[in-house]
Amino acid sequence: MWARRPFFSADQEAFRASVAEYLARNVTANVEPWDEAGVIPREPWVEAGRQGLLGINAPEEHGGGGALRDFGFRCAMMEEFARVGATSLASGFAVHADIVLPYFFDLATPEQAARWLPGLCSGEKIGAIAMTEPGTGSDLQGITTTARLDGDHWVLNGAKTFISNGILSDLVIVVARTDPDPAAGSRAFSLLVAERGMPGFERGRKLAKVGLKSQDTAELYFDDAIVPAGNVLGEVGRGLSYLMSHLPLERLGIAVAACAGARAALAWTLGYVTERRAFGQAVAGFQNTRFAIAEMLTELEVSQAYVDDAVLRFNRGELNAVDAAKAKWWATEMHKRLVDRCVQLFGGYGYMLEYPIARAYADTRVTTIYGGTTEIMKHIIARDVLESR
Repeated sequence: MWARRPFFSADQEAFRASVAEYLARNVTANVEPWDEAGVIPREPWVEAGRQGLLGINAPEEHGGGGALRDFGFRCAMMEEFARVGATSLASGFAVHADIVLPYFFDLATPEQAARWLPGLCSGEKIGAIAMTEPGTGSDLQGITTTARLDGDHWVLNGAKTFISNGILSDLVIVVARTDPDPAAGSRAFSLLVAERGMPGFERGRKLAKVGLKSQDTAELYFDDAIVPAGNVLGEVGRGLSYLMSHLPLERLGIAVAACAGARAALAWTLGYVTERRAFGQAVAGFQNTRFAIAEMLTELEVSQAYVDDAVLRFNRGELNAVDAAKAKWWATEMHKRLVDRCVQLFGGYGYMLEYPIARAYADTRVTTIYGGTTEIMKHIIARDVLESR
């Protein structure tokens, strides 16, 4: 049924098998209890680190797998997590591995890398990035969190919201305004690493969400927080340029997860409509069902082909921000449409949380929002094509 994908290497398929083993031992039976409790404990993070799942893309000298520019390993991992409906944990891992880790191995000094990367790879330290603020959304230049240099440390003040891994995180990359001069423009911002236990760094509430129930999303507050001068990532004043250079990978990861989630949802639905009987025949026997399956499968595989190609271009160092935006908005909107149609084919059972398709329905909605909304993605694409004329 599925189109052949000559995409994964033998090493990546072996890695996929180790991910499936990890999920069977540590995750699959816990997905529903974690969602009911609204929290995931630290143990699956540590076990994932022990099996080399968290730092597959980090340098070997710091405990990683060395696949710095081969995103195929992470693709295999995301597909396995989607298959068992472990979306909340997958989301937390994606922030840690696809967003936070690259900042550290791209920008950290040797001393910083030695201090932070081993713990991030082992799962003993959990990473987060704090960009979004109340009232700013995707407007990064509207950030009001400030950091003022005072001798050998920075004094950090401000609030962040919608921070994934916000409660459990030990290392938080904070985007702050380090130059108050309005004329500084994009050079006004820097990246500082706030560590758990620093004076003035407080966690707010864990936010209650429509979906991703057990995924940790929180508010963070900095009230004259003391951050050592040695905790600046990269150069002072280059924060926004670093964000722009790393956003394509974040958006590519979301696109990959969207295709993986759509594939899992369609597989669950195929199983259901084949077994479920109505009016004397399998639901799969009705023309409406058959046409819906044909349409969803085609839409998924056309989207998958573009996203797979984007991954290969990323591996070659050729993926730009515009093409990543195309992948992100198209794949997430496709995912949202497909899951909605799958719920319809499940009928009333599709609305029951005991079925993974119902949890997927709630989890999927945010994917067209986080990492940059669909509207922002379209703006990026349109600006590129219109301003290049």
